[in-house]
Amino acid sequence: MTGQKKEKKSPATVSMGEEPFKSPKAKFEVFGEEMIEKEVKQSGNSGRVYLPPEWVGKHVKIIRID
Repeated sequence: MTGQKKEKKSPATVSMGEEPFKSPKAKFEVFGEEMIEKEVKQSGNSGRVYLPPEWVGKHVKIIRID
C-alpha cells in the first residue's frame, strides 16, 4: 500500500459528463406545534427563510419539497 487514501466522491459531486445524483422522493411523518410554508430567498451565497419572532430559540425541521 502506498499510503494514499482513495478519494470518495459525494453523491452530489458532478464532474463533466456525469449525471447528477437524484434521490427519490421520501415521505416524512413529523409531529409539531405549527407549520409555515415559505419560499427560500437569496441571501448572499446562501438562502434565507424568515420565521416568526416567537420561534426564536425553538427547534425547527426544514424539508425541501421541490
